[in-house]
Amino acid sequence: QVQLVESGGGLVQPGGSLRLSCAASRSIFSFYVMGWYRQAPGKERELVALIFSGGTTEYADSLKGRFTIARDNAKNTVYLQMNSLKPEDTSVYYCNARMVLTGTQTRDYWGQGTQVGVSS
Repeated sequence: QVQLVESGGGLVQPGGSLRLSCAASRSIFSFYVMGWYRQAPGKERELVALIFSGGTTEYADSLKGRFTIARDNAKNTVYLQMNSLKPEDTSVYYCNARMVLTGTQTRDYWGQGTQVGVSS
């Protein structure tokens, strides 16, 4: 069983920064892609950023330039650096890891989420 443990959330003022961490219980080379998603109250979960096993990254268009996803293979950890935070970034942020099983079969793993609040 794979475990993903997020940390780094908290309350920050507008314009501030936070770095979220997602520590995996196994080598992150096991995963085809890892990413961050977020879900605000009353809203659907949405994609924030992805990082593929080869290092390619993708971002939600609205977040490009403010958020950066990175990985540390030695620590089996994926990070999300969030800068210039806005009140609308307030959400629970979830780490996701997708593993390819066989052929087109995949399995998703989720962390428990970490709360980010942006308020003055």
